[in-house]
Amino acid sequence: MSAVIVDYRPEHAAAWARLNAAWLAEGGFEIEAKDRSAIDDPQGSFLDRGGRIFIVEQNGEAVGCCALVPIADGAEVCKMTVTPAARGQGLARRLLEACEAAAREAGVQRLYLETNSGLRTAIGLYERFGFVHLPARPTPYARADVFMEKRL
Repeated sequence: MSAVIVDYRPEHAAAWARLNAAWLAEGGFEIEAKDRSAIDDPQGSFLDRGGRIFIVEQNGEAVGCCALVPIADGAEVCKMTVTPAARGQGLARRLLEACEAAAREAGVQRLYLETNSGLRTAIGLYERFGFVHLPARPTPYARADVFMEKRL
């Protein structure tokens, strides 16, 4: 099963919404206001702000996604997920690689992310990818209790 990572297109809107609602539900998380905005308006939340959204397509189906959005001192990696059926194939790592390549191409020197301590598999991936833990900081997400960065 070959998978390709492509840039978000408007026809990905339903898959983007489905993928994000699914990982939030799987984690037992509420869809918060910032989530709702990102899910309902990926164009305005990410692309119009100079960001990118990457979609993993496998056999013509969107099975994963991740967004990269500029922030004051770098770029934030967010909304990353791979469907349970497609996990274990290195697709999440490939999404991170796509984000890092896009960030480097844009001259970004720092990747940042927020996550939840219950998402241990994701945190392990981020650590193996070179992210380091940061002290807690203000966040719009009630679920965010892990903060990480990777200097490029």
